[in-house]
Amino acid sequence: MSSWNNPVQDTVLPSTNPYGNYTVVDTVPENMLHMVHAHWYQFPPMNPLWYGLLGFWMTVMGTLSVAGNFVVIWVFMNTKSLRTPANLLVVNLAISDFFMMLTMTPPLLVNAYWGTWILGAFFCEVYAFLGSFFGCVSIWSMVFITADRYNVIVKGVSAEPLTSGGAMMRIAGTWAFTLAWCLPPFFGWNRYVPEGNMLACGTDYLTETELSRSYLYVYSVWVYLFPLAYIIYSYTFIVKAVAAHEKGMREQAKKMGVKSLRSEESPEDLC
Repeated sequence: MSSWNNPVQDTVLPSTNPYGNYTVVDTVPENMLHMVHAHWYQFPPMNPLWYGLLGFWMTVMGTLSVAGNFVVIWVFMNTKSLRTPANLLVVNLAISDFFMMLTMTPPLLVNAYWGTWILGAFFCEVYAFLGSFFGCVSIWSMVFITADRYNVIVKGVSAEPLTSGGAMMRIAGTWAFTLAWCLPPFFGWNRYVPEGNMLACGTDYLTETELSRSYLYVYSVWVYLFPLAYIIYSYTFIVKAVAAHEKGMREQAKKMGVKSLRSEESPEDLC
């Protein structure tokens, strides 16, 4: 793990305290200090070993995620029978997750090697934007996947079937309004800044101005609270519908004097 050591972190510090007055911010390039909130000056840097472990973990998880989502996309593109409207929503989620890990993992590995953010202020903002953007797309993709399942399972034959055009409209809308929500920090409504151990950047959740907080409040409701509430609500009724269907099948089987009405049961079980 010695290859992950930051030369600055290897500097000899007072023996009474392994870090002395040294903080996680001290390794941040000068031209980025204006972006770092005062909150982070109270924390010492991590032990160099943790940077190596973090780099190893992200290499494994990033590789698995990129490879796994690529396989989903490749299979969808090369299997005509899978190109259904519902699967369009699923592959949209795979595309979002694929690009999230593809853009998030390499910069984090570079910064873990050096023990701080070294890619500059502009790329810090771009990195945070991409994380927020693809994360939001993934969340809303799951919302529309949930809505489709609710439509099919709960409403059943009375539901209006999802069309390819409808699925594409939902996908386009997801990317469009996500872009609209993630651009404001570039123009003063909140901002993208270094955070934590200065290895990554994200939305500024520490500045306590009304303008900055208002973005967090609205964004949290639109990107987290509402999707979470909708998904919980929908799956509650989905589970109830499946349970009711199962109960109905058992009662019908009992009336007919058979063990099960499931098509996969063997003929002997139906005697």
